[in-house]
Amino acid sequence: MSGEPEWRDVDTREGYDRWASTYDVEGNPLLALEEPEVDRSLGDVAGLDVLDVGAGTGRHAIRIAAAGARVTALDFSEGMLARGRTKPAADRVRWLSHDANRPLPLPDRSFDRVLSALVLEHIADPVPFLRELGRVTRGDGRIVVTAMHPAMFLRGVSARFRDSETGEFLRPRSYVMQLSDYVMSAIRAGLAIVTIAELTPDEGLAARVPRAEKYVGWPMLVVMVLRPG
Repeated sequence: MSGEPEWRDVDTREGYDRWASTYDVEGNPLLALEEPEVDRSLGDVAGLDVLDVGAGTGRHAIRIAAAGARVTALDFSEGMLARGRTKPAADRVRWLSHDANRPLPLPDRSFDRVLSALVLEHIADPVPFLRELGRVTRGDGRIVVTAMHPAMFLRGVSARFRDSETGEFLRPRSYVMQLSDYVMSAIRAGLAIVTIAELTPDEGLAARVPRAEKYVGWPMLVVMVLRPG
């Protein structure tokens, strides 16, 4: 016996609704690896209009607003949004309930920065999704997309959690793709790739976040910086 728990796949929205109460406090190494990369990729956001698509509990949105941006945070999980709205300084963020698989309810060219953090692996067809991110980005703007690295799926790992109420081990629906699928989807969506990075946990991260130890040296995160074509 491997000792690996039995994971049950659930609808993405249901999964994140049930994950909301513990999402920010699990010591998730992927979040710890990702957050400084998001800040680096977005750059100075003071005075800018920023859209966070798939904002979840607002872990990025609230920090970006504190840095002086005008932030719109969008998600389809009411549980995650409810969690975000209770956080300190949440009133500095405009919160919208919307399914990012559908066209965004926002005007063309209305944001200087658009962020999509750890959402792409939950999108069945990334091309229209990425096209929408490009549509709402100003011509001189920037799009930052992060995703769990496809190499994680080779280890049987996707977004997953233990439900705090039932004790079940649950996986919100993810779609297995290759890195080339993400790259080609961005190109087909009419976006230009500025940079792409593949990131791995190191011993320093593992010392701060013990769950990272078993992934040291293994590709865990993809970060793409894009711009409208």
